Amino acid sequence: MLLESLIPLLYVLLISFPSNINCLILSHHHHHKHHPRTSLFIFGDSILDVGNNNYINTTTLDQANFWPYGVNFFHYPTGRFSDGRVISDFIAERANLPLIQPYLQPHKRRFYYGVNFASAGGGALVETFKGSVIDLHMQLKNYKKVKRWFKNKLGEKKAKRKLQKAVYFFGIGTNDYISLFLTNSSTRFTYTKSQYVSMVISNITSVVNDIYKIGGRKFGFLNLAPVGCLPALRILNSEGDGGCHKEVTSYIRLHNEAVLQGLKELEKQLPGFKYALFDYYTSTLQRVNHPSKYGYKEGKTACCGTGKFRGVLSCGGKRPVKEYELCNNVDDHIFWDSLHYTEKANKQIVDEIWSNKNYVLDDSHHSSYTINNLFHLP
Repeated sequence: MLLESLIPLLYVLLISFPSNINCLILSHHHHHKHHPRTSLFIFGDSILDVGNNNYINTTTLDQANFWPYGVNFFHYPTGRFSDGRVISDFIAERANLPLIQPYLQPHKRRFYYGVNFASAGGGALVETFKGSVIDLHMQLKNYKKVKRWFKNKLGEKKAKRKLQKAVYFFGIGTNDYISLFLTNSSTRFTYTKSQYVSMVISNITSVVNDIYKIGGRKFGFLNLAPVGCLPALRILNSEGDGGCHKEVTSYIRLHNEAVLQGLKELEKQLPGFKYALFDYYTSTLQRVNHPSKYGYKEGKTACCGTGKFRGVLSCGGKRPVKEYELCNNVDDHIFWDSLHYTEKANKQIVDEIWSNKNYVLDDSHHSSYTINNLFHLP
């Protein structure tokens, strides 16, 4: 009876301190006496964010620190936009690292294993959801602060070597495109698609260039998923047939072609620059189009939300739309909410990343590196 009476109290305490989860798991599972050989630095948006937006003044649309987020693995909300872990968690696990803590987490700010700078809603462009997110350029500024932390802890020579050995992992750009359709932006009428994509790409390569100048050499990238097929975009499809949003898709395809060219240019210009580009677009689209092949029953409708395809972002009581539906079995779904994937889908994607499948090939039909390789390079 005593235990049963304590359960509600324990739940309240956990909800009150979601920021501690990365520290708790790190200390429980890892008791390394030595610093890890390779650190992991993560830049991106909600597919990689592990809780940075818990600590900024933003809208509830850009936060996931309330029920039912985190319902399955953590059993309480941590700020991750999923029912459990996200891609960056599984990358760290595969690299034999603990969960990488969000940069803004105030507890135990020790960065030897790496740092997660990603912010839900963040884009490569400063203007994307400006004032509500941590854009890529601000993420770079935060990384520069971590660089100074390493210098103070290890000295200049060891810090430089540490940052050279690290892997820099990027998943960014989606919000730069969906913001054109989810807001009343006039930007898509100001620039041609090619001009706008070039702006996004140049902002990404500029940040990569800055990290290279500081010492970074090993970079892993996800290209952009078929976001036109997200439930939130399907319901905006003007054709009304429930298909993927064609105009968003055209931006995404242009971006994915351009990001490969941008990385190839950096490889030519920067001695020692190594990159791996995973084809997140193809990997995800295969699951959307053929859900049963990958162990799902549903490839269009989200587990959590309201409306057609549960495409209204209403998952959780703090959202403007208070009422929402929750599916019976989250593992039947690829999509957790109207814009994000389930833990099951995230794990499957990283399994492919680590088994060296679905990498973007260059003109000679080979991929220079895989993300798995990067962790083993000197």
